[in-house]
Amino acid sequence: MSEWLVLAIAIAAVCAVVLTITVLRQRRIGEDDDPSETPDVIEYMTMMVGVVYAIVLGLAIAGVWEARGAAGDTVRTEAQALHEVSERVRAYPEATRDRIRADVDAYVSYVVHKEWPAMAERGEVTERGGELLDKVRADVTDYRPRDDYESQSYQPLLDQVAVADDARNARADSIDPTLPPVVWFGLITGAVITIGLIFTLQIRRSARELLMAALFSALIAFLLFLVWDFDAPFSRGITTAADPFTDLFPEL
Repeated sequence: MSEWLVLAIAIAAVCAVVLTITVLRQRRIGEDDDPSETPDVIEYMTMMVGVVYAIVLGLAIAGVWEARGAAGDTVRTEAQALHEVSERVRAYPEATRDRIRADVDAYVSYVVHKEWPAMAERGEVTERGGELLDKVRADVTDYRPRDDYESQSYQPLLDQVAVADDARNARADSIDPTLPPVVWFGLITGAVITIGLIFTLQIRRSARELLMAALFSALIAFLLFLVWDFDAPFSRGITTAADPFTDLFPEL
């Protein structure tokens, strides 16, 4: 099921529950009821709870967005490091250069076409991807420079392979959700309390009040969906793409 379909169903369900409770509650109120009798302290408490929850929700969105940005940075770092390896081996003999470039291309092609779907479906990197990167490392490490010109390229190549390996490990760590379950419990509980407090304000069945209640509920549901979607950068709807690899290795 598409994540956007889930969002639409969730928003529709939340709005339906809020509007149904409002209508049923209004039927139980007598004609002589006066909405202006709502104590000022209840209005103040409702406002304060809404402000506090908005701050918490904003911090959660900022946190998962930052984590998603960090995941994108690791992908760019990994792709750039491999691109540097592929370019800097031009100082090596043709046979060695072609072998290293072929192994780099094989790793990049596997990551884009095989490992990315595996990350989305199973939430983990593959052993095969690690083996292909180890092969690139072995190609670079095992070569013995023949002169000073090649020696000057040897250590930078090793450094770039190390950067790529470190970025791959960071990418693997970024697959897991950022927010722990206790935070989700707080966000969902806070949403229920915040929406529930609007019933203390004695809203009526007028079109304007029902519309505002529905929009308020839909907004909270949408923001919670954003937090959930951004919480896993590689496995949900708005995912971190493999564009840095395809941009730097367009032939693949």
